[in-house]
Amino acid sequence: MRDLLGAAPGEPLGLDAYREDFRRRDFAVDGYDSWKLERRQHFREPGDASWEAFVRGDWREALRLIEAQRSGLSDLSRLAARHRCRLLRVRVVETPLTPYLRWELHLLRVRAECGELIRVLGPEPLAAYEATAPVPELITLNDDTVYEIRYDAEGVLEGAVRHLDTGARDRVAAWIEKLYGLGEDVGTFFDREVAPLEPPAGD
Repeated sequence: MRDLLGAAPGEPLGLDAYREDFRRRDFAVDGYDSWKLERRQHFREPGDASWEAFVRGDWREALRLIEAQRSGLSDLSRLAARHRCRLLRVRVVETPLTPYLRWELHLLRVRAECGELIRVLGPEPLAAYEATAPVPELITLNDDTVYEIRYDAEGVLEGAVRHLDTGARDRVAAWIEKLYGLGEDVGTFFDREVAPLEPPAGD
C-alpha cells in the first residue's frame, strides 16, 4: 500500500477526532468523487440499531431498521450531487458469506437504491497487495484526503490514519476505480447470492 499512500506515515486519529475530521472535510471541496474500499469480512457496529437487532437474532427488526434509513440515505445522495460528488464503494466479498456480510449486503443494496454506486468484488484482484496482510479499509475525500480506517481485533471502529496529499488521493482513487471496474453491481449480486438465503441466526 505504500506505493499508493506514499512514504509519509500519515496522522493517526482516535475515534472522536476521526469522526470530527471527516465531518469537517466532507464536501469541503466540490467536484471530487468519494471512493471507499471495504475489505474486512466481519465488523462489529455497537450503536447501530439494525446491527444490534441482527446480533440478537431479530432478523425482521434488523431489516425493518435498514428500510427506515432510506430517507436519510437519499438525502445524503442528493447532498453529494449538489456538491458534484459521486459516492462509490467497492465491497470485497469472500465466500461463503459471513453472517455479518449477509446483514451488510442488505444495507448496501438499500444504499445503492438510494443513489450510492456500489460494486462487489472477490479478493483475487487484491492478492498482489496482500502478501503480508489484508489491505486496509480506505476512503477518499475531496482533492487531497485519504483515510486508512482502523478497527480493533473484533472489528470495532477505532479511528483512522489521515493522509493529506493530492498524489496519494489520486493514486488511491484510481486504484479503487480500477477495482470498481472489475466488480459486479451489488443489486445483481444480492439477487443471486443473498436473497435466496435463509436469515442468519445472529453473529
